[in-house]
Amino acid sequence: MAVIVEITQRTVLRPSSGSAWGDGKKVPLTVFDCASTDGYIPTVFAWNAPAPANSALMDGLLDAVARFPHLAGRFAVDDHGRKCIHLNDAGVLVLEGTAATDLAEALPHDVPAHISELYPDAENGRAGEPLFQVQLTRYTCGGLIIGMVSHHQVADGQSMSGFSTAWATTVRTDSTVLPSPFSDRATTVNPRSPPAPVFDHRNIEFKGEHSSSHSYRVLPMDRIKNLGVHFPEEFVADLKSRVGARCSTFQCLLAHVWKKVTAARDLDPEDFTQVRVAVNCRGRAEPPVPMDFFGNMVLWAFPRMQVRDLLSSGYPAVVGAIREAVARVDDEYVQSFVDFGSGTQDGGQELAATAATPGTSFCPDLEVDSWLGFRFHDMDFGHGPPCAFLPPDLPIDGIMVFVPSCAAKGGVDLFIALDDEHVEAFEHICYSID
Repeated sequence: MAVIVEITQRTVLRPSSGSAWGDGKKVPLTVFDCASTDGYIPTVFAWNAPAPANSALMDGLLDAVARFPHLAGRFAVDDHGRKCIHLNDAGVLVLEGTAATDLAEALPHDVPAHISELYPDAENGRAGEPLFQVQLTRYTCGGLIIGMVSHHQVADGQSMSGFSTAWATTVRTDSTVLPSPFSDRATTVNPRSPPAPVFDHRNIEFKGEHSSSHSYRVLPMDRIKNLGVHFPEEFVADLKSRVGARCSTFQCLLAHVWKKVTAARDLDPEDFTQVRVAVNCRGRAEPPVPMDFFGNMVLWAFPRMQVRDLLSSGYPAVVGAIREAVARVDDEYVQSFVDFGSGTQDGGQELAATAATPGTSFCPDLEVDSWLGFRFHDMDFGHGPPCAFLPPDLPIDGIMVFVPSCAAKGGVDLFIALDDEHVEAFEHICYSID
């Protein structure tokens, strides 16, 4: 029998006038914000008992969000008719709920099957919708699941991992003396005068007339299956040894999964396949943007290979293709993107991000996000880090996320969505190293 989550309390936490850092300004979205997903991104974590009381979590959240005023704001329209973030300290939404079972019993089966009940159902486009929302679900054993949703046009994963860690630190140390993030979006990266974009950003980062996003088909939702694959530390070390040269955990695992998914899809050897790889551009701009910049600072690399070459090549060649594509997202590319954004925003042109809609099949391609460098696993509220990361439903064939394993130190968990027709073949070969 499915466990029912009962919501017992809804609270909007607003920073007090003495602690609020929002100044009422309306901050236009940057071109990086416009390129990100126009919707809410959920993250869900679990803690075994003992876990801090809801009151302590909410007090700490209020202290933390006062230093991240964008999260307590609302979307609005500025004097130029542009979508913006109104730093009005309207607050964040907190739901409190209970589940009538022990967390240990729910985690293996009930939680994955009903993950959507464990974070707020934020509705994009609803007037006055809080940009950051939290659900605290308490289990009979005292265990806790925290489900968060944040609007991606407000902040990327790097930013939200920094915020989450700040929240945990406030609760754990009972201290309000926390550093504030760098949040000056207006001066993060300045356009040249005059702007001089040199790449086709309208069709790369946005849905232009010739964007590749137009070519993907749509599948019935019941055909898209979510999988979780655990790669132990020893498996990752074996992969790295086969690459030979110095190689990151992300690069070697992406090379491996790209090969295996392509093989499972049984594609025509003459076809081409590519991966849309999210790249944090903070350290790639010139001068570099501080790593604690709160906002969006992500672009994408597109390693591409012919199917026959991908499947026949060794790991060094595939890692090389990934590394070369990522290297092309350099300071020149970042500056070109900023220049492009300056021209479109000043001209009032609408920009539609290339984020796929539910049901999209990226086949023969993939899209990947790496959370391996994020600090979500430093969310220690005083009783230790989370015992589990719970992936939300991924409704797009070919999308995948790498996260550090909560259960096994040094291991990596892959969460991937695939067409049901390819699941069995992928599961059969996902641990074979060739």
